[in-house]
Amino acid sequence: MASSSHRGGDFYGAASYRSRDGLSTRQVGSADEIQLRIDPMHGDLDDEITGLRKQVKQLRNVAQEIESEAKYQNDFISQLQMTLIKAQAGVKNNMRRLNRSIIQEGSNHVMHVVLFALFCFFIIYWLAKFSRR
Repeated sequence: MASSSHRGGDFYGAASYRSRDGLSTRQVGSADEIQLRIDPMHGDLDDEITGLRKQVKQLRNVAQEIESEAKYQNDFISQLQMTLIKAQAGVKNNMRRLNRSIIQEGSNHVMHVVLFALFCFFIIYWLAKFSRR
């Protein structure tokens, strides 16, 4: 396999990774090594390094903004969970009170609801009867 990838002076296909004219490869004694020669005439590496430093600073700023936003949202979710727990406790207490009052008063409330429904139907019946005349 090493012989099939060793073509035309390229050592393990190093020419396919060449980014500019200033970089070139040459073979060395060992089969695992690649030596790069940088031609200073074609490469302005200082400009690239400066550009990369600027990009790293920008990425660091973005990462810090993401971190602060994540902390803010985590705090907000924690407060929301506490509010939800308090609301659930309040509903549970009110349901307990309501059940106690129903048990103490018996089933009178069902009779009151049925009488109210009958009263409403009676009024609707009379309104319908008198509106026909």
